[in-house]
Amino acid sequence: MKIREIHIYAHDLPVKNPPRVMSSGTVWSLDTTLVRIVSEDGLEGWGETCPVGSTYAEAYANGARAALVEMAPDLIGSDLWPVALHRRMDSLLNGHHYAKAAIDIAAHDLIGKKLGVRVADLLGGALTETVPTYYSTGVGEPDEIARIAKERLAQGYPRIQVKLGGRSVEADIETLHKVWEVIRGSGMRLAADGNRGWNTRDVIRLSRECPHIPLILEQPCNSIEELAVLRNVVQHPIYMDENGVNLSTVITAAGTGLVDGFGMKVTRIGGLHPMRTFRDICAARNLPHTSDDAWGGDIIAAACVHLGATVRPDLNEGAWIAAPYIEGNYDARNGLHIDNGHIALPQGPGLGIEPDREQFGAALASF
Repeated sequence: MKIREIHIYAHDLPVKNPPRVMSSGTVWSLDTTLVRIVSEDGLEGWGETCPVGSTYAEAYANGARAALVEMAPDLIGSDLWPVALHRRMDSLLNGHHYAKAAIDIAAHDLIGKKLGVRVADLLGGALTETVPTYYSTGVGEPDEIARIAKERLAQGYPRIQVKLGGRSVEADIETLHKVWEVIRGSGMRLAADGNRGWNTRDVIRLSRECPHIPLILEQPCNSIEELAVLRNVVQHPIYMDENGVNLSTVITAAGTGLVDGFGMKVTRIGGLHPMRTFRDICAARNLPHTSDDAWGGDIIAAACVHLGATVRPDLNEGAWIAAPYIEGNYDARNGLHIDNGHIALPQGPGLGIEPDREQFGAALASF
């Protein structure tokens, strides 16, 4: 199968009950980029990439579109099969995995439709039809975050990720204590996500003042070097998130025992093809991980859930999707939603999502 056409769209995703506050910035709406690929036989597949603003990672919406426009003309006529496709993209542009991910996801969607199978089957086979998810709070006042945790516990979420950092460490410690009071004994897992917003001094203090709380520290500091400093001086497990920018870093972190797990974004690492390899590396080293993304609509959500369905259950920390934080769906009938802390795996071929193209308007670029 070969690529006949590539179409690139921009779409705004307003944040429900704005703003979304993280240590790396405050977000009111998200600028997402969609890609529609048409194969030589007329079938089409959809991909998407949506960085959270321009300070969360080395990625931003206009950068994704510029990278796609750079590659697209020379991808016409290219094979859709993932290995050949990634080699072709890498020959055209160095890095920019988050842009290449949109092409990768669209290719998986199209191949699945061509073969009449779900993307989860292309990735090795679903182990569950309902994928666990988790709720991610913004940075907020301790009592408010505790209230949210109580609500999400009642709604059946198996895990909560509390955003912290970018303020006094005393407020972060108070927040964790109050959340733990609410969820203690429930079995709900707790992630303290610094989003690179702490220094090592404050992480050490936080860990020592929360010795009775079985939390994980997710990307507490900005660099791998800081994670190495923390490794032997904190008592809580450490997960890598933003530093996991490629498979090489993942192999090093897993192989050296630098971290105890990962929060991994499908688009950050380049799409579903490298994400499949990442999943298998984690399985080989018994490392728990997520299969989620920074933001996005039904296309990204479906990609995360299809991959999440193939993760070994004892290592599955959940597939985070932005559905609770945004209004509406691309596909009114098959759009993803959360029920009792889990997401039903889409049933149609490919991603199982048929977006209403009209809502995206005219393509920004077509090849």
